[in-house]
Amino acid sequence: MNQLAAYGLLTAAFDNVLYWLMMGLTLFTVFTFVDAAFRREDAYRAADKKTKPFWLIILGVAVGIQFFLGSIFLDLIAIVAAMVYMVDVRPALKRVSPPRRGGRNGQQKQDHMGPYGPW
Repeated sequence: MNQLAAYGLLTAAFDNVLYWLMMGLTLFTVFTFVDAAFRREDAYRAADKKTKPFWLIILGVAVGIQFFLGSIFLDLIAIVAAMVYMVDVRPALKRVSPPRRGGRNGQQKQDHMGPYGPW
């Protein structure tokens, strides 16, 4: 009986770890979807990375799979789609997009430019 109690305790701990892992991966997928939604349409074309609607559909389906289906195989496909966006598409979009301006609390950053460049 003691071994069964230990087995139940271990499986409960493993289930808890898997639950938090899947929650983290779901939040990661939601983050990639939101990030893709806030990027400019012309940046996708300039970076030669399909189109914004294409990535929104792919990442939206990935989020839907993770929230509603719960199949491990489909979850892996959704996570791979989010990783491809994060590792390949997002850096390319950041390269072609202008840098964001602004500091804390809406203060503008000051450019410290001299005659030969920044100082």
